[in-house]
Amino acid sequence: MTTEKSLEALSAVEKSRTMPPEEAMQFLYAVVRRDVTADNDEGLKEKEQAIQRLGELLSENKKKDDLSALLRFIRPFLNLVSKAKSAKLVRNLLDLFLEVDAETETAIDLCRECIQWAKDEKRSFLRQNLESRLIALYLTTAQYTSALDLGSVLLRELKKLDDKALLVEVQLLESRVYYKLSNITKSRAALTSARTTANGIYCPPKMQAGLDVQAGILHAHDLDFKMGYSYFYDAFEGFDSVNHATFAAKALKYLLLCKILQNAPEDVTALLTSKLALKYHGESTEAMSGVATACKNRSLRELKEVFTQHQEEFSADDVVRRHLDHLYDNLLEQNLLRLVEPFSRVQVSHIASLISLEQDVVEIKLSQMILDKKFLGILDQGAGVLEVFDASNSSQTYTSAVDTIQTMEKVVDGLYNRARKLS
Repeated sequence: MTTEKSLEALSAVEKSRTMPPEEAMQFLYAVVRRDVTADNDEGLKEKEQAIQRLGELLSENKKKDDLSALLRFIRPFLNLVSKAKSAKLVRNLLDLFLEVDAETETAIDLCRECIQWAKDEKRSFLRQNLESRLIALYLTTAQYTSALDLGSVLLRELKKLDDKALLVEVQLLESRVYYKLSNITKSRAALTSARTTANGIYCPPKMQAGLDVQAGILHAHDLDFKMGYSYFYDAFEGFDSVNHATFAAKALKYLLLCKILQNAPEDVTALLTSKLALKYHGESTEAMSGVATACKNRSLRELKEVFTQHQEEFSADDVVRRHLDHLYDNLLEQNLLRLVEPFSRVQVSHIASLISLEQDVVEIKLSQMILDKKFLGILDQGAGVLEVFDASNSSQTYTSAVDTIQTMEKVVDGLYNRARKLS
């Protein structure tokens, strides 16, 4: 009899999977609204499954208001099930909400509300998990001070409780916050702490991939693109193994970026046609493919066109934007050096027309290159003319003469001091 009831309860939720989304949601709402008692195990299980399935449908259909209302509605029901089950249900529903909306104050307010409920119910473990999600929200919405303040308090608690899995997650978030603030030293220290903690426990593939992504970002920041590529590839495989398409696509974008920055843009096409990467083709991979083609052709015009075409994709990612700005400067320098090489005296306006840039931009860049000793020359801004000197004609005679005079000066000073002592 119990087995039959259990099958009926299970089939009620499974039945919703065969219905159209709107009809399935109405059906599940009816199940969720049913009153059940604490001693009705089958009823509790049915309602728990219905809540989870309804949350998934609401998330898939982008109904964030209904999803937040569901989170509030089920609170009396959470007192009827174990703390572990209720905590898992709240976390899952909140994660589903954040998949729809993770960049607004609404998400932060909902997360704070859930944290306050956990405090009122004296559910410390759930509160700590929710606070880690709040830190991630602060990071997404650029509230870095709030993220660090909450993170420091939570880290002290977790170290006392020895909850290493959550400790790794918070330390990783701390590393990301410091990177956003351009404090690379503290970002690297937080990541080292997270990896050290992770070595002592079983680290799920998703968490390990997150650590690898952050390690790759920091190595790329230090211009160690070979090591960065290695970490990004490990992260890509890790996210792919748990079917996390969003993070996998991001890791793929980063490893393509590393190949471009390694001056190996021709490898990008081979990577994109690999079996593992084919299912993640999208705007990000198209953008990186365009950058690789422009770099391969050493065309500044093509690179600018790619930047304009995929401006939203590039501007939304700090990591990509920082490195592509550096890549653009390098490519601009290479093109300018190639253009001024045949000339000994040339108008800046002519160089600007050849490279299809404004004269002021070219003038400023040429000045920087001269100061950085990328080539020898003088920029006459009054006449708008660049004079280029032949580096091969530079002589070391004057430098050697100055060195000799300085050495002789030291010898004479030494002889004078000895003569004065003798007298």
